[in-house]
Amino acid sequence: MSVKPDQIIAVVLAGGFGTRIKHLLGDLPKPMAPVNGRPFVEWVVRYLVAQGIRNVILSTGHLAETVENHFASQPVKNVRVTCVPETTPLGTAGGFLNAANSSNESPAAWLVLNGDSLVVVPLEKLYRSLNDKEIEGAVLGLPMADASRFGTILQNDRGDMAGFDEKRPGMGNISGGVYLFRAEMLKKFPKKSPLSFETDVFPTLIGNGARLKTVVQAAPFLDIGTPDSLPLAQEFIRRHAGRF
Repeated sequence: MSVKPDQIIAVVLAGGFGTRIKHLLGDLPKPMAPVNGRPFVEWVVRYLVAQGIRNVILSTGHLAETVENHFASQPVKNVRVTCVPETTPLGTAGGFLNAANSSNESPAAWLVLNGDSLVVVPLEKLYRSLNDKEIEGAVLGLPMADASRFGTILQNDRGDMAGFDEKRPGMGNISGGVYLFRAEMLKKFPKKSPLSFETDVFPTLIGNGARLKTVVQAAPFLDIGTPDSLPLAQEFIRRHAGRF
């Protein structure tokens, strides 16, 4: 079944504490780090609008009201942004499920992204992966010459995800932290809390025979979660301004 962008709801995981860069942020949560006059998470939302997404839910946690107040007072054109706070830490997949279930929405598919990283890549190939009715979800893979700092996606001969290999040195495809799931897949997530995509959801889905396509695309990538990477955000956004 073909899935179009306006049939997809995006959930942005924006609940992190930002422990490693807290001294640089003051009283701001990590996704609200100011970059080129806007909070970083707003650039994520603007990127999604450019990819045809019209409905975005922010899964918030630490200082949730700061995020909600920003989007209420400074809405982004052509998209509806709502916030669903965690009352207790739920893990990456737990935060996503909390946001999805609280929304009472029934999209054709759910798109999941991190609120503290950005992959500047067209998402058409990810959307098109669901044209194959046997594919239940898709994961964006980024080729890296040295994948040692990241978990490497393992693939089978059909290009489906076969697992993760943590911190393996050398060339590999790392996870871009961008996932697409058919709506019915959420019922197959493990019933536990907190819940992690990497250590709980993907191993369970793969172990139960689910087909998750790995869509590999070379693309600019930035994670603002370290004191070294946060200062790079200004130039990163300027360089790719045409994508927002």
